[in-house]
Amino acid sequence: MSESAPAPTTPTATTAGPAGPSLKLRRLAIDTYRENVAYLNRDCDVYRAEGFQALSKVEVRTNGRRILATLNVVDDPGLVGCGEVGLSQDAFAQLGVEDGHPAYVSQAEPPESIPALFRKLDGERLGQGDFDAIIRDIAQHRYSKIELTAFVVASNRSELDREEVYFLTEAMVKTGRRLDWRQPVVVDKHCIGGIPGNRTSMLVVPIVAAYGLVFPKTSSRAITSPAGTADTMEVLARVELPFDRLTDIVRQHHGCLAWGGTADLSPADDVLISVERPLSIDSPGQMVASILSKKIAAGATHLVLDIPIGPTAKVRSMPEAQRLRRLFEYVASRMRLSLDVVITDGRQPIGRGIGPVLEARDVMQVLQNDPEAPQDLRQKSLRLAGRLIECHPDVRGGEGYAIARDILESGRALTQMNAIIEAQGACGFDYQNPPLGALSFEARATEAGVVTSIDNLQIARIARLAGAPHVQGAGVDLLRKLGEPVAPGDVLYRVHAGFGADLEFARQACQRSQGVQIGAVGAVPHVFVES
Repeated sequence: MSESAPAPTTPTATTAGPAGPSLKLRRLAIDTYRENVAYLNRDCDVYRAEGFQALSKVEVRTNGRRILATLNVVDDPGLVGCGEVGLSQDAFAQLGVEDGHPAYVSQAEPPESIPALFRKLDGERLGQGDFDAIIRDIAQHRYSKIELTAFVVASNRSELDREEVYFLTEAMVKTGRRLDWRQPVVVDKHCIGGIPGNRTSMLVVPIVAAYGLVFPKTSSRAITSPAGTADTMEVLARVELPFDRLTDIVRQHHGCLAWGGTADLSPADDVLISVERPLSIDSPGQMVASILSKKIAAGATHLVLDIPIGPTAKVRSMPEAQRLRRLFEYVASRMRLSLDVVITDGRQPIGRGIGPVLEARDVMQVLQNDPEAPQDLRQKSLRLAGRLIECHPDVRGGEGYAIARDILESGRALTQMNAIIEAQGACGFDYQNPPLGALSFEARATEAGVVTSIDNLQIARIARLAGAPHVQGAGVDLLRKLGEPVAPGDVLYRVHAGFGADLEFARQACQRSQGVQIGAVGAVPHVFVES
């Protein structure tokens, strides 16, 4: 495995000697989530001499390194004294020094790409050079959260055309590592999201890796869902792995299930996600660029993409799915990535569990061939794994599903998953006695009939209000699926929480709308998917 030389993602070298008085670095226990923040006392000589303003960008230099940070002004000397510069946790870690080390603070040069950002705000179409400049500045933390938000909203409001999506994807790949595994076939799988409990990656990886294909799966944490693949895998094993360790695991076991944030693959995407998450923005152009840039940077040659369709999924009609499919295919083709799009059933959550521990339980039940395992999760995972196995030149189309099923039923997938878990650092999870949140309540049917609708968005919202994914044992355990009969008083789902306040928030949301409708058999929506 090798990697191409990336554009620098964080400025690290200083070219001129420090100017002005030094300040002592102070690490502040403040998590600013992917934004470097510096803190100066209002009475500090450097603050007055430089003419700083709150929320302006500053440069902090020490020990041959430098970072760019957003300035916050402090009036409490107990937090930051006059001879100090405080740094948020992430910002301090980037400098690699101890508390009290001398540092120099100065005004930062404005990002060179700001004129391009303003043109995008005006609705103009941008070229490759414009996107290169914007993404380079974002990866180097030159944009404040306000400027990041402006770019995300502008790209969402005046939707990017397909050329712009390609330019954005290319720019995002350029800013980080690009891996080369020296293999003719390196596979990956991704779902566009929006379906709670859809933890197929944690089954597809061990099945496909057991077959022998290289599958370096780096996943994100939840953006708007109750759990991402990385959040759920973290119940079983460590996911924040040093880059060298991650590559060793892939070489030894053909696959991994790790958080992508430590791998420096398309690092600008992680910064953009920090803004997209609180805004709940997931525009088609940014979605395509985010997904494909990560896969290409990770060295994938073949990708299977899952696009679910359903009344409360991200994509709600076949024409919409086909438009998104064509956009993915256009950009993937330009980037020389072989893409297989699978349109799937998104009418309801996949599996029973929604939340990290509950989803991990479902995954392990499938791997153990437990008769209690959710069959929809099992079948969908086998279908997707089969499509990836068919990327191997010796496998004919249509044969992959049977191969995947044999690997799962023989126990080879479980053996492979256990090896990956041990290599990443096992957490000792017992799927038969999952550590669920101790507090719970049940949502019950009020009438007889069959389940005719399950609102993905509302069920996910209830799980998040219960504490998922931050509280691993929180979430929703879904006990009834579409078409299943219920009587008054039957339990539809059980909500778990770790804290009383979270449980009450979830209970109130459930009282406003359970997210499950009961009616006649004929009211169950038909599924329309493509193979």
